[in-house]
Formats: sequence, structure tokens, C-alpha cells
Amino acid sequence: MVNLAPADIRKEGSAYDLPIGLCILKASGQILAEDLERYVIMGELSLDGIVRPIKGALPIAIEARAQGFKGFILPKENAIEAAIVNNLDIIGVETLDDAIKFFEDKSSITPTFVDTRDIFYHEQNEFDQDFADVQGQENTKRALEIAAAGGHNIIMVGPPGSGKTMLAKRLPSILPPLTLQEALETTKIHSVAGKLGPHANLISKRPYRSPHHTISDVALVGGGGVPQPGEISLSHNGVLFLDELPEFKRTVLEVMRQPLEERFVNIARAKASVRFPANFMLVASMNPSPSGEFYTDDGNHPDSLQDVRRYLKKISGPLLDRIDIHIEVTPVSFDQMTADRKSEKSCVIRERVIKAREIQSVRFNDINDVHSNAMMPAQMVKKICKINEAGKTLLKTAMEKLGLSARAYDRILKVSRTIADLSGAEDIKIEHLAEAIQYRSLDRESWLG
Repeated sequence: MVNLAPADIRKEGSAYDLPIGLCILKASGQILAEDLERYVIMGELSLDGIVRPIKGALPIAIEARAQGFKGFILPKENAIEAAIVNNLDIIGVETLDDAIKFFEDKSSITPTFVDTRDIFYHEQNEFDQDFADVQGQENTKRALEIAAAGGHNIIMVGPPGSGKTMLAKRLPSILPPLTLQEALETTKIHSVAGKLGPHANLISKRPYRSPHHTISDVALVGGGGVPQPGEISLSHNGVLFLDELPEFKRTVLEVMRQPLEERFVNIARAKASVRFPANFMLVASMNPSPSGEFYTDDGNHPDSLQDVRRYLKKISGPLLDRIDIHIEVTPVSFDQMTADRKSEKSCVIRERVIKAREIQSVRFNDINDVHSNAMMPAQMVKKICKINEAGKTLLKTAMEKLGLSARAYDRILKVSRTIADLSGAEDIKIEHLAEAIQYRSLDRESWLG
């Protein structure tokens, strides 16, 4: 009989196989393991004694060190992941026999060691995608640079083949590098979800997740009988790209509204409530109409005005209000595609983004849970994003003509503050405000033609 106390905490899964097996062997006198209780032991056992990998090795290792354990015995495939945690002996075993031999002779297995900082800083600047590969689209690149500099959500609207997906894939290459703390947070989430893979190490690059539009709300936000992180949590500290936004089910999109504001998601079940972090940049793309072309009132358009309005209404106003930047993406001309002029490299754009983030880091140094302009709450916007009388007049006119909501007003001020940071300006100038206003394309009544 095996007693897993305390009884009120539910235990399930196969990760208890290895510790149960070792405890039975010790209790029956088949092995001598005097210091067994000094180790955390986790692993799934197959019938032939092979130890199979588990989920969540990293957070288990962190807790083991916090509880003062000497070491952590686990599947060898998870050893590198757990070795991110220092001051804890990480003993990777391939079979039950390996674990037995370790307790009989501690020198039989050398603890796994990983130079976390060396690997982390070596890999965080290597990208397969670069903005230098993109010809034209300077306006969209500028909008993405602003989004990266302030952590703003952005939506790109344009016909098929205009380069929306190609541009979105390159966004991580201009985002600031992960800090070691952010990398640890991100790795823990992927570890719990079982997304790290065998022999995985610390995640050194910002995540980029691009779920298909058939995804369910549970898969996006997280949940299940045993709550697991969804795509928005797997995008924590990175980018969540939703391609063809109107094709997602409305219920799926609406569940993002709270996480977009609060930067976390609560999943409540009968016996437990779990909070997963969800501090991500939302990048979305969509066609301007069902046929994929911009609407023009010339009588030759395949979609009627009513069709276009119905298509756009698949995205609710409250969700659009939470997207700071709207940018129209037009097809690249033949001359632009064949031009000899080289586009700006991602590393050059990234340097500007990093400098803007450094300004924000100083600005929000004493404020908890606010690290970028996009994260500012409404009361902070009034204090930090001050504008002069000329700016107030311009913004008032734009608000009245475009019919913008109060939330859109805050978004414009936040984006203008980011534009000012990119230019190194201490105050928000009228040109910064004017550029921010133009990034509310979908709010304009004249947008449909």
C-alpha cells in the first residue's frame, strides 16, 4: 500500500512511478538508500524499467531548492532543463537501475551542470528572419518598430500577398532581448505545458506563437480538467500572432479582452484556481474585405459595402479598442521588389527599440508591474503623457471626427509617448501626436471609401 499524503491534494499522472518504485525497494530492504529523503524524485517508469520524461521539471527544481533538498533525481531528458537551477544536484537517470546504482554509489552519476548565462547570452541575438529581407513596406516597418518600442498591440490590414505574415514573423528580431528573469518565467510556463522538448535549456528568445483560426477558447486562454497554459500564456514575454483575425470564432476573441488588459488569466475549477501570466504583444492581421481587396466605391468591387461592414463587425469594438496601432498594408510594387536599395537590418532597428525601452525602464523604475508604455494604467497616462494646448486641440478634433472611445484616447497618448521616446524627445510634440492618430485606421468612418 502506498500513501500519498496529504490526501486532500489530488495527485495524478505517471511522474510518481520512479519515487514510488524506489520507496518500495527501500521499505522492503532490497536497496540501501539512507539519504533518500534528501532528494526530490520524479519520473515515469515503463514496464522495462526505462525512465520516461515528465512535464514541469524546471518549476519542480526551483521548489526543491527553495525547500532545501540536496538534489533532484529525474529523467535524463529533463536534466538540462532542471540544471538551470543552481545549488541543486541534478541527477539524470535513464533507467530504474541507474537510480538504484546512484544511491549505492554516489559517484556512479555525475550531476548535470549547465552554464546558463553563457548559453543564454550566446543564443539571444541569433534570428532566422530579418527585416533586411523585406523590400518596401516602410510605413508598416515603422509601425512595427513603434509597437516593439512600447509593447503595443498592432493589427495589419491588407490584401493577400501584401506581406503581413512575413512582417509579423520578423517582429521578434527587433524586440529587446529577454532578461534572465523573463527567460526563467517563460521557460517555466513552457515546461509546465510540456512544450520544451527533450534536452531543452533556458528559452533565450522571445516566444512567437501563431495558432490556427480554428483554435478553441480553452486552447487559446488555457484550461482543461487539470488547468494547462494556453497560447496566450505560451506567448508570455513574446508575440501572439493571429492571422486572418475575422476568421477566429467571436467567442475565442472575446476571451482575450481581460488578459489583454490585466496581463494574466485566471482559470477557476471546482477544487482549484490557477493564475497564468499572459503579458504578450498581440499582433493580428486581416483582409480589408471578404474578397481580400480594399473597398472602393467604383461599382466594380466584388463585395458590397454591406458585405464589407458585416465582415469587419466580426471583430468587436471593445477588442479593437485594445489594439493600439492599426496599419494599412498595401501590395509592394514591382519597382520596389526589384530595387537595389537594401532594407534596414533588424539589428539596427532593434538598437533604437532598446534605447526607447531603456527610457521607459527609468520612467517606470519605481512602479510595480509596469515596464513599458503600453502597460500604463489610465491614471498614469494623464500624468506621464501630457500634451500642450495645440496637441489638445488636434486630439479633440480627431476624437470628434473619428468618434473615438475613451480607451482609444488613452491608446493614442501611449503610442505618441512611445514615438517621442524613439526620437529621444522629453515631451510629446504635435508631430508625435499626429503620427499616433493616423494609427487608428479602423476607427475612421471614411475608411471604407
